[in-house]
Amino acid sequence: MADFSFKRTVRITCPFGMAQHLETEIRDLGFTPLEVSETGIEISASLTDTISLNYWLRTAHRIHALIAETGHKDPDELKDWLRDIPWEEWIEGDGYFSVTSRVDHSDIENSQFANLITKDAVVDRMRSANDQRPDTGSDLNKTVLFLYWNDDVARIFVDTSGESLSRRNYRTENVSAPMQETLAAGIIRSTKWEPGQHFINPMTGGGTLAIEAALIAINRAPASLRNNFGFMHVKGFDEDAYYAVRKSAKEGVNKNPGGQIIASDIDPASTEAARRNATTAGVDHLITFETCDYSKTTIPDGKGVVVMNPPYGIRLEPGEDLRPLYAGMGDFLKNECAGKFGYVFTANNALSKKIGLRSNSRTLFYNSTLECRLLEYEIYEGSKK
Repeated sequence: MADFSFKRTVRITCPFGMAQHLETEIRDLGFTPLEVSETGIEISASLTDTISLNYWLRTAHRIHALIAETGHKDPDELKDWLRDIPWEEWIEGDGYFSVTSRVDHSDIENSQFANLITKDAVVDRMRSANDQRPDTGSDLNKTVLFLYWNDDVARIFVDTSGESLSRRNYRTENVSAPMQETLAAGIIRSTKWEPGQHFINPMTGGGTLAIEAALIAINRAPASLRNNFGFMHVKGFDEDAYYAVRKSAKEGVNKNPGGQIIASDIDPASTEAARRNATTAGVDHLITFETCDYSKTTIPDGKGVVVMNPPYGIRLEPGEDLRPLYAGMGDFLKNECAGKFGYVFTANNALSKKIGLRSNSRTLFYNSTLECRLLEYEIYEGSKK
């Protein structure tokens, strides 16, 4: 069986531009980053540690635990090296595994070829070790292996997450262009909002920003609705440790966070979808939903933030003009949101200039492949002194 207590290299991946927030989360959980890149962070941790990491990290995508690594290998050498790894300690003889990879090797044009090499090597080893072979395919809900292979190094990991951690399992109702949960968490962490303050989210769409804010406000683990992770399918899985993490997380929930969370949308279908998603997440009682134009959203007195994710205007319908919308958002922030910090998340730099306010900061994010900015505006009460 795999040794769940052994400290090994663990690489935690994240979307481009999210590493700063991921590093903060990792340190908050008591781990020290060994290496930080734009799309991931490496730490020293055990397989048991990955249980808490998977359960608590809000801005991570996947958590890969290193099994073995080697220097440059051609395809035949790679297969021989992989075949020498004792896979019978990691995978049940009658189990199931899948392979994903990232390949940047001068001799390899198709990453699927690398996946096939890995699958064949694992099956060969398992068959020779215990006269039976596991099934293999593309299902990420069982044991998942990840191969990183370039001209200098080959590294084989077990993916302790399986499905991406962005899949929180509460988004049962979709709207057009839904925001990914990890991106929403990163945006919230980039604002000056703190639990106990108001979080106002006009143009809420499917409600992802408001729901992620509610989860943070009550300190509920982002993976609390998931019941399957990659680490569960590794031989030696410590089930008691897993249930201890779940129990501790449940006991740490703050049922009275304070502050109002308000989510509005002009589209009744979007408001209803957001409400249903919040119900699935178990936070619908913490969010006030309003069906109205963004400019009519209730703005309570007291400290807080207003976060808007308007259309970007990337694919405009004939005759559609978003300039009045962006200008109107500026007026709304200036006239209705005094004493708060306003935020606009957009991929359209030209339209953002129509807001007509001077931003304090412009934080870079990527929404899929779109380069976006989170614009921050401090809305003063009265005249700025």
